[in-house]
Amino acid sequence: MAVALSEPFDVVNVYKKHVITSCVSKVEPIVVSAGKGAVVTDVHGREYVDCFSGISVVNSGHCNTQVVEAAKKQLDLLIHACAYVYYLEPVARLAERLAQISPTGLTKTFFSNSGAEAIECGLKLARKFTKKHEIISLMRSFHGRTFGTLSVTGQANRRSYSMGPYLGSIAFAPTPYCYRCPLGLEYPDCEIQCAKIMDDVVRYSTSNNVAAFIAEPILGEGGIIVPPESYFREVKKILDAYDILFIVDEVQTGFARTGKMFGIEHYAVTPDIMCMAKAIAAGLPLGACTTRDEIADTFQPGDHLSTFGGNPVCCAAALANIDFIRKEELASRASKIGEYAIRRLEELKKKHEMIGEVRGKGLMLGIELVKDPRTKEPASVETARIRDLCRQKAVLVGHGGTLGNVLRIQPPLVILEDQVDTAIDTIDQSFNEIEKS
Repeated sequence: MAVALSEPFDVVNVYKKHVITSCVSKVEPIVVSAGKGAVVTDVHGREYVDCFSGISVVNSGHCNTQVVEAAKKQLDLLIHACAYVYYLEPVARLAERLAQISPTGLTKTFFSNSGAEAIECGLKLARKFTKKHEIISLMRSFHGRTFGTLSVTGQANRRSYSMGPYLGSIAFAPTPYCYRCPLGLEYPDCEIQCAKIMDDVVRYSTSNNVAAFIAEPILGEGGIIVPPESYFREVKKILDAYDILFIVDEVQTGFARTGKMFGIEHYAVTPDIMCMAKAIAAGLPLGACTTRDEIADTFQPGDHLSTFGGNPVCCAAALANIDFIRKEELASRASKIGEYAIRRLEELKKKHEMIGEVRGKGLMLGIELVKDPRTKEPASVETARIRDLCRQKAVLVGHGGTLGNVLRIQPPLVILEDQVDTAIDTIDQSFNEIEKS
């Protein structure tokens, strides 16, 4: 029986009553009703500078006019017909566009609805093509919340034992995390041992039947961890020696977020399979897995399908979104604004001993907080408090990392310099309050 909702509509209480939120640690106590550019507005008309972009999704800005118009136009024509039953023009055009902007050789795409689905497709393709079944991932990585993607996620707190067991035949390599090197070494004197140890992972943690290695160019949920410049080149040499495919997870790093169209471009390495989502359609649900022809053609009828994957409205929005990103040179803009933001954040680091490290590329930035810069003890409680103080001051930032001590700064790439200043000034004020308490 339908439940009658009382007036006026109480969003928060209805959420608590009818929406499953027990799977998240916290829902921010604001009711967002609108957004434009790098600003969101709540139901009371209060505006917030958005430095999280709905978890790094609206790279081209909230309610980007070109994207909205493209979606509206497609809505009047066709909403759904299943891209894997009929030929659809927006799907064909988007697949062609992705072939044009993706790393060399990646020319065929399977469309889905999310990043997790895109990665599921990549894992299946790798196993089908290589006729091997093992996968190597990174410790501290995050690849999604399906059983398959959780199986290759290197975080115990995500892989709840009560929902296991997960897929077997997964090995994990050390994280290229220079601030907290798992090998106890110092960069660059370490000679990238975290990459070279991949050979030992294959030899001693697998049965040498590895189909693929999967990694994010920058580990987002792990805490905005940026691998050394030569890391992926060293790893790729080892992968090639064992005929192991490289799956790059660009779900969070793609579409100009890091100052390049795709994050892997910073490392001069070409992946075999690339998985995308989040910012691909500026907020509409769409995922994509792009690969080489010979890998793509491994799939046979019945191997894989998605009813809503390649929805024409989402594809039309994605086309407009990519055109906007390229025309407005958002990658270059992200790089420039990001460098400015890092300079300002480094100034804060000199003022606030709690800031252990500032890191990132483009507008994918992390501020790691520690109780003591010598011991690097995580300041998890303080990090959550600063996020809350920022929200109270009308600035929205993310909070995460495997130790819960990283502030995540990932605003829309159209953010203005004065909005960046507002955000950083607010972070500064929040640190001051924490330090006085």
